[in-house]
Amino acid sequence: MNDDRHSLFRDAHADRSTAAQVPDTPQTRAPAYRLAFADDDFLCRDELRPVRLQLELLKPEMILNERGIKSTVVLFGGSRIPEPSQEETARTPELANLSRYYDEARRFARLMTEKSMATYGREYVIATGGGPGVMEAGNRGATDAGGASIGFNIVLPHEQAPNEYVTPGMCFNFHYFAIRKMHFLMRARAICVFPGGFGTLDETFEALTLIQTDRMQRVPFLLFGEDFWRRIINWDALAEAGTISDADLDLFRFVETADEAMALIEGWDGDAGA
Repeated sequence: MNDDRHSLFRDAHADRSTAAQVPDTPQTRAPAYRLAFADDDFLCRDELRPVRLQLELLKPEMILNERGIKSTVVLFGGSRIPEPSQEETARTPELANLSRYYDEARRFARLMTEKSMATYGREYVIATGGGPGVMEAGNRGATDAGGASIGFNIVLPHEQAPNEYVTPGMCFNFHYFAIRKMHFLMRARAICVFPGGFGTLDETFEALTLIQTDRMQRVPFLLFGEDFWRRIINWDALAEAGTISDADLDLFRFVETADEAMALIEGWDGDAGA
């Protein structure tokens, strides 16, 4: 529907403003009188969950479409991994050792954003979870290159504000994990996973399952830090047990550096073995 046709009807913003200026009476103070779309209590009712799910799907999709974003490169990774200059704040020696992946994520995002800017920022746009750690490094690398990046945040009891490097116009916030994960993958041209915890593992296996079951096209799926990933997951044991096939081990590749990752993505020809 074009803008001219929209203009035939009274604007919803106008009615919301008018409704707020009515006389103060028992009738206008009653919750029933509120405009449904301007009634937060109504929108938060359990029965409105399908509507909220739809809104969380629509809002980022519409904004990214308006900005012309066609494809993304997704970075998953731990929020607790510190910048190397702050590694003394790490809660464990292992986290301090993993701080090198902050720099690799930052460098990778910078290189990928330089590639993105050759497409006027429409393709290969860095997308992260918008938080600290590896996510911050990804958005920061995009800023280093002078480009834009996406942050798909989610409301958590312990979560802080989005990191300062997410492009403000593409910094989203979610209530539903499922819709957030859909947005991570809807435009993904490549998926890069750095060491992390439960959230990173959840996102990793969600994406691998979608690819394994042909619900999503194969894309470069890169795990940074082979030693870390082989210590926490016995991939070969899964294949030996028959719970996955040997071919499933080709759905991902281990890398250590940003340059390795860039080479694999740029050499990708659609074959899992590329």
